[in-house]
Amino acid sequence: MMRHAPIPLSALLCAGTLLLAACSREPAAPAQPATPAPAPAADHAFKDGIDADDFRTLVTTLSSDAFEGRAPGSAGEEKTVEYIQAQYQRIGLKPGGENNSYFQTVPMVETTADESTVLKLDSAGTARDLAFGTDFVLGTRTGKPEVAAKDSELVFVGYGVNAPEQDWNDYAGLDVKGKTVVILVNDPGFHAKDESLFDGNRMTYYGRWTYKFEEAARQGATAALIIHDTAGASYGWDVVKNSWSGPQFDLRAEDDPEPRLPAQGWITGDVAKQLFAESGLDLDAMYAAANKRGFKAVPLKAKVSFDLKSTVAEKTSRNVVGYFEGSERPEETIVYMAHWDHLGKHEGEGDTIYNGAIDNATGVAGIIEIAEQFKASPPKRSVVFLAVTLEESGLLGSKYYVAQPAFPLEKTVAVINLDAMSVAGRARDVVVTGLGNSELEDILKTLADAQQRTLVQESNPAGGFYFRSDHFNFAKAGVPALYAKGGSNLVDGGEAAGKAASDDYAKRYHQPSDEIHAGWKYDGVVEDLGLLYGVGRQLADNDAWPNWYQGNPFKAARDAQRATVQ
Repeated sequence: MMRHAPIPLSALLCAGTLLLAACSREPAAPAQPATPAPAPAADHAFKDGIDADDFRTLVTTLSSDAFEGRAPGSAGEEKTVEYIQAQYQRIGLKPGGENNSYFQTVPMVETTADESTVLKLDSAGTARDLAFGTDFVLGTRTGKPEVAAKDSELVFVGYGVNAPEQDWNDYAGLDVKGKTVVILVNDPGFHAKDESLFDGNRMTYYGRWTYKFEEAARQGATAALIIHDTAGASYGWDVVKNSWSGPQFDLRAEDDPEPRLPAQGWITGDVAKQLFAESGLDLDAMYAAANKRGFKAVPLKAKVSFDLKSTVAEKTSRNVVGYFEGSERPEETIVYMAHWDHLGKHEGEGDTIYNGAIDNATGVAGIIEIAEQFKASPPKRSVVFLAVTLEESGLLGSKYYVAQPAFPLEKTVAVINLDAMSVAGRARDVVVTGLGNSELEDILKTLADAQQRTLVQESNPAGGFYFRSDHFNFAKAGVPALYAKGGSNLVDGGEAAGKAASDDYAKRYHQPSDEIHAGWKYDGVVEDLGLLYGVGRQLADNDAWPNWYQGNPFKAARDAQRATVQ
């Protein structure tokens, strides 16, 4: 197909300031939802454009107890996806899912581990039982109702990394078939505080627990246990316990080419320290040894046994897809995305609903508000609004979409991801997670300059946050992806106020207390949404194809994609 000659990206940036002002709008008559959806509020009339009251109403509804924590496959999912569909219809988005609907069905397997499972440890002749949730968590991705191991030998494999380009292989000369590998979280550079190792303090994908389990499976291990440490994981043990308790969701094996372990999980740092001591090893010394190139795996004087029983059910969940069709190049798309799912509700006393107000009712509300901005003036390229499921289960909804895209990836210009937006108020900075990745940042910078704001990297690059949200699946496939939000240098209170807000949210993250609060400030998130709208608006109205910066590991995939359509 003939294509318009691309406009140089640098020539487009001068118009950035014009995109920060909301357009005046003539509201279209809202389409009636095909299925009933919860009303936001009886007396609330949505306004066109990015509006703080609208944003608050959307978040309040999505994070209410009525939505039961938005767990995939639950009654809460039904309410959630129907509500999002109703908002898409109200705005006038076209359905982008299956059979002229707004839904893309995501086949999934729901696995719920029996939390009475014990990990039987025989360590240097001393037998003891470890308790699920207190000492360890364990799960399976096999889809089998029972997975067992008997006297599986434990071997410490350092960071569990096989990275030829880094001249690093923790499995060199090692046969782990039938064995259980014990692994450190994060990268060598982080714990060694050595910028010459991997990316130093900044986590690479090798530091993510998902990679470590994948590599252990490739090596043929029976099971893998990651040693938790709060700094390395960037979250406490409670987050691990809550995230691995209750139903766990996965794609079907036939929809996911990545290798799978029979069993995988975590142990606490205290358990690991005792385990290593019983083998005559000091855990801190093992950290230091594993941080050095050429590290050799160390067998532990220990064996582990378990009989993991799980309830397994095949179910489906849904992504929600709507779009505005481009007036000139409808086959080319810009994607705004956010995940709608959270952790549902758990058994127990007190508040057991994980409402997920910040994570991620704010992101879903954000893409709906941005859609309002596009409706008055049709874009030249199509703009897609994608609310995905199963993010909390390993970015599975976006993974499935990338494998079965509603719009071809080679014609997807960019992805802009909204996840856990800041409600701390206006900020002088904009956090770009993974700063230094792509030319999308050039556009964002011009718009941020107009707001007199500075682009900064995330405060904890060791946390690997670029690999922990849904844009990452698009990035791996080559599509440039931007993940940005309000920073911590607040206009009202500076860095101290920003740190206080961040520390407060850290206590609520993946807890029932992630609920909407009267003290939230919406002026900042409105400003942030204006920036992200501006990036997409520029791309929607021009011919540019922004790429990854030179040296980025995803650039080769993008170059190959673009070569197929030039």
